[in-house]
Amino acid sequence: MSAEATNPSVPSRRRGRPRLDLRRLGRAALLGPTARGRLPDAIGHVADAHRAHHPDADLAVLRRAYELAESSHRGQFRKSGEPYITHPLAVTLILAELGAETTTLTASLLHDTVEDTDLTLDRVREEFGDEVAYLVDGVTKLEKVDYGAAAEPETFRKMLVATGNDVRVMSIKLADRLHNMRTLGVMRPEKQARIAKVTRDVLIPLAERLGVQALKTELEDLVFAILHPVEYERTRALIADNATAGDALAAVADDVRTVLREAGITAEVLIRPRHFVSVHRVSRKRGELRGTDFGRLLVLVGEDADCYAVLGELHTCFTPVTSEFKDFIAAPKFNLYQSLHTAVAAPDGAVAEILIRTHQMHKVAEAGVVALGNPYAAAPADGSDPGDDGERADPTRPGWLSRLLDWQQSTPDPDTFWTSLRADLAQDGEITVFLPDGGTLALPAGATCVDAAYEQYGTTAHACVGARVNGRLATLGTVLRDGDTVQPLLAADSGSGPSPDWLEHARTPTARIAIDRWLTAHPHGPDMPAADPRPPSAVVADRQPTANAVVDAPHTGVRLAGCCTPVPPDTITGFAVRGGAVTVHRAECHAVLRMRNLGRQPVTVRWSGPAQCRVTLVAEAFGRPCLLADLTDAIATAGAAIVSATVEPPSEQRVRHTYTLQLPDATGLPALMRAMRDVRGVYDVSRAQHPAGAH
Repeated sequence: MSAEATNPSVPSRRRGRPRLDLRRLGRAALLGPTARGRLPDAIGHVADAHRAHHPDADLAVLRRAYELAESSHRGQFRKSGEPYITHPLAVTLILAELGAETTTLTASLLHDTVEDTDLTLDRVREEFGDEVAYLVDGVTKLEKVDYGAAAEPETFRKMLVATGNDVRVMSIKLADRLHNMRTLGVMRPEKQARIAKVTRDVLIPLAERLGVQALKTELEDLVFAILHPVEYERTRALIADNATAGDALAAVADDVRTVLREAGITAEVLIRPRHFVSVHRVSRKRGELRGTDFGRLLVLVGEDADCYAVLGELHTCFTPVTSEFKDFIAAPKFNLYQSLHTAVAAPDGAVAEILIRTHQMHKVAEAGVVALGNPYAAAPADGSDPGDDGERADPTRPGWLSRLLDWQQSTPDPDTFWTSLRADLAQDGEITVFLPDGGTLALPAGATCVDAAYEQYGTTAHACVGARVNGRLATLGTVLRDGDTVQPLLAADSGSGPSPDWLEHARTPTARIAIDRWLTAHPHGPDMPAADPRPPSAVVADRQPTANAVVDAPHTGVRLAGCCTPVPPDTITGFAVRGGAVTVHRAECHAVLRMRNLGRQPVTVRWSGPAQCRVTLVAEAFGRPCLLADLTDAIATAGAAIVSATVEPPSEQRVRHTYTLQLPDATGLPALMRAMRDVRGVYDVSRAQHPAGAH
């Protein structure tokens, strides 16, 4: 089945296979079972599609499943008037054309029996085994009689939990929704709109995340036609008015075939018409469309290396549009998708987009997790142990699904779950960030330090006051990028908690739900006084010039630079300033580089031995009562005198104290810094690298 149908009212199908007449299949289904050993005519198309992907498949189990489904649904009819058995047949055919294996097709034939007939799950398990029973149970809806208005969200919760153990559950649900959307015209308009909105908000994002593009694109077109009929009709007319647009792409395709043939590269070059929603998006982006905008070229090759060989030839023989190049082979999308994307410009200025992938990549791009077959079939061929715990491990379970399964456990309320699910699925893309210990976190694109903190620590992240991103201090609202290293910083005071502002930074349901719960439980915030206020002015003591650095020139004044406050045994250098004095800097000070760039010649300076020194230290801490008093006490206990002190206003529960200190001996500086770090709430003490606030 093509992933890019040109008309949403006509389901796409494999070339050469006639369109199925479901009414005829329904009549065939009513004729009863066929002779033993023969497949009923009604599922002959399913058998053909299945054998096209799995030539050695055993069709006997499909015959038994069909006969049980037909007898269970006998006498039931759809709103369109067809026998109900036509629905599971159509759903199964969709999956068969995508390449689903026999177990999935068996469960698909039976997917509505437990919900709509007298057939029990125990009977399904007895006839077809635990796997089929699990899949059927996973897609079985919860009764409105038992759950009322919560039936739909709780059904999706049940289905997603089941998908966490077996992704084939969601494959069946997506095919089921596709067939229902194809036949939605018999419903009342208001019901069509309600179903289309749920499909748009939940099922289409799930199809995207599972990589099932063939289902996603057709679902998008069907939803587009229902929810945006005016734009749909305009797009349909645009496509109809440009019926010959394919000629422009065909000419480019011929040129591409010639180039690849001359280069000795075996490749299949196809024209892929855009589906309705894709044409609509391109028209909004580019305005008036040209012939090449109504489709894309697809180049299929045998090996990964051939993809890059094709790319090299295209960029050599055509004019590439470099801004359109993307490499999803070296860096696959989070939904298994792999391909090279590029675009080339024709002499008349028209741009043709080109997709380059192997045949296997194309199969996965179309069918996603369905193309992987049964990930639980057997142990790996190399004999490696699939797991020590004896449980089935799903290699296709991505990070977004693991996150979803985690946070849904914290949302027993159906409305909260439903709202959070839609918000989570609205996130487009996924990033991976690294932890200092080598671990990783999978987060949605746009996630912040708040999300990383709750993903790593759970509710313990209530005490988070900031983070280090790539080694630098960052605020909680800092947006993370793929590949960043993040270290959330937690306050030692367990009484701290999040503020309402955190909700503006939270992108994941895990973070939002945890923050909302804490704020509800603490309507007046944490039971603690405010952080130390900023003094109305800096505290400045009398300055005593005590330079113990000397130069080999008599009667030359020496003073220590305030920008880096050097002390023994720092490596130092000096520069002459007005008045004949020499200013001494640490060798790594930024001012040294500026002086050298200005052509200033350094002066050799050295330490004269133990002496008093002056140094500026910056203490970064979590705001708490008595912090200023505890820090000044630690400084006094270490024998240092405070020359000046500045406390910056608190920001996100963090405060920064800057002290210029006089020490009787520079050798006591390391001990002083350790004493300040030991003060409760202080997480970093460092030497100032910039001009101090006061000297």
